Amino acid sequence: MSADPSADRQEADQSAAARTVPLARGLSAKLLLLTIAFVLLAEVLIFLPSVASYRMAWLKERLGTAAAVSVVLVQGDPQSLSRSAQDDVLAAMGATAIAVRDGGVSRLLAVADMPPSVDEHIAVADTGMAEAIAGALDTLVFGGERMLRVYGPVGDSDKEFELIMPDRRLREAMLTYSRTVALIALLLSLVTATLVYAAIDRIMIRPIRAMTRSMLSFSQAPDDPSRVISPAARADEIGVAERELSMMQERLQRMLAEQKHLADLGLAVSKINHDMRNILASAQLMSDRLRQAKDPAVQAFAPKLLRTLDRAVAYSEGVLAYGRTQEAPPARRRLRLRRLVEEVHGLLDIGEGIEFVNAVPPDFEIDADADQLFRLLTNLARNAVQAMAADTESALVRRLTVSAERKGSVSRILIADTGPGLPPKARENLFAAFRGSARSGGTGLGLAIAQELARAHGGGVELVESVGGRTVFAVTIPDQPVRLEAARGILRRPA
Repeated sequence: MSADPSADRQEADQSAAARTVPLARGLSAKLLLLTIAFVLLAEVLIFLPSVASYRMAWLKERLGTAAAVSVVLVQGDPQSLSRSAQDDVLAAMGATAIAVRDGGVSRLLAVADMPPSVDEHIAVADTGMAEAIAGALDTLVFGGERMLRVYGPVGDSDKEFELIMPDRRLREAMLTYSRTVALIALLLSLVTATLVYAAIDRIMIRPIRAMTRSMLSFSQAPDDPSRVISPAARADEIGVAERELSMMQERLQRMLAEQKHLADLGLAVSKINHDMRNILASAQLMSDRLRQAKDPAVQAFAPKLLRTLDRAVAYSEGVLAYGRTQEAPPARRRLRLRRLVEEVHGLLDIGEGIEFVNAVPPDFEIDADADQLFRLLTNLARNAVQAMAADTESALVRRLTVSAERKGSVSRILIADTGPGLPPKARENLFAAFRGSARSGGTGLGLAIAQELARAHGGGVELVESVGGRTVFAVTIPDQPVRLEAARGILRRPA
C-alpha cells in the first residue's frame, strides 16, 4: 500500500478518467460528424450534374427567347427596326447579337456590338453530361469576362438559331443557384444526420454504452451478481453480444467462486497440515516400535502402515498444492500395475458386500509416476466404492473391477463399477472442482485431481459409459517419448 494518500487518490482519479469517454470523443459525436460529412459529400456529387443541367437550361431558355424574337424579325423587315429598339431587345436578353441559319444561309437579325472574338462555342443540342459539367465548373471558376456563342435548333424548327452573349449574367445566375443548393444541402445534411443519429443512437449506441457501463461496473465488483448485465430480447448482433457478455460474466463469477473455494481450502489445509504432520510423526514412531515385535502378523502389517502414513502426509501436502499451485512433474518409472492396484485395494475402505476385482495381468507394465498414479487410481476407485455403498439392497451386485490393456505405446486402465451411474449434472461438470460431484456434500476434487495427474503424464481420464448398473472410467497414459540423442547413442554402442 502507498504511504502517500494523495498519490493513491491521484492514481484513482487517473484510473476513473481513463474509464470515462468524453462526449467529443464518444461514438455519438463521431457518428454525427461522419453522417454530416457523408451527406455533404453525396450533395457535392449531386450538385455537379445539377449545376451543369441548370447552366444548359438557362442557355436553352435564352436561345428560345432569341428564336421567338427571330421569328418576328424574319417575318418583318429587320432593317425597319431602329437601332435603339435592337439595343433594347438585345439588352433584355443579355446578348450582343442574334442570328438565324436557314438552308445553309446565315442572317444577322440584330446586333449591338459585335465582339472581335468568341471564347467558347456551345451547341445546346449536342453537349453531353461530362462536357456540361466541365463547362459549368469552368464558368463558375473562371467565367464572368468571356464571350459565348450559343447555337442550336429550338423545338421542331429546322432553323438553327445563334446567340452571341457575355457569360456575366450566366455566372451570376449559377452562383445564386449554387448558394441556394448549398444551403439546402447543409439543411438536408443536418436533418438527415439528426434522424440517422437518433435512430442509430437508440438502436446501437445506447446498448453499447450500457454494455460498457456494465463491464466497468462488473470489473469493480465481479463477485456481485447484481453487476451482471441483463440482456434484452433482441435477435440482432447487439442482442447476441449482450447475451454472450451476460454468460461470460456469469462464468467468470463461477470461476471466481471456485478459486475462492480453492483458496479457502488451501488456507484450511495449511492450518491443519502442521498439526497433522506432528500427529503422523508420532504414529510413525509407534509404527517403528511395532517393527520390533516378533509377531509375524505385526511384521507383515507394519510396512503397510508406514506406507499409509507416508501417503497421508503426502496427501495433505498434495491437497494444499492443488489449492495453491500445480502438481509437480511426474517422476516416471516402469511399474508393475497389478501390484499398485493391490496397494490401492488395501487402502480402500470397502464395506461388506462390495467385491474388488484386480483384473490387471501380472506382467502388465506401465510407464508412470508411482505416487501420482496411486493417487489417481485411489480417487477413481474411492468414488466408485462410495457410489455403490449408497445402495443397501442385499440382492444388488456391487463389484469394482480394475483392468488394463495396451495399444502400441499407450496404456489404458479401466475402472468399472456396478453402481447407479452418474447423474446428468455430474456428467456436465465431470472434471470441474466443486461442481462435478455425484454425491450430496461432495467436493468433486477427486475427478479434478485425477484428470490433472493424467494430463501431467500426457494422457487423460474419460467417462466411457455411465448407465444404471455400469459406470466405466478409462485412464489413458502413453509411454514417455524416447529422446533422439539417447536413441542414437544406444544404436552407436558396440554389441
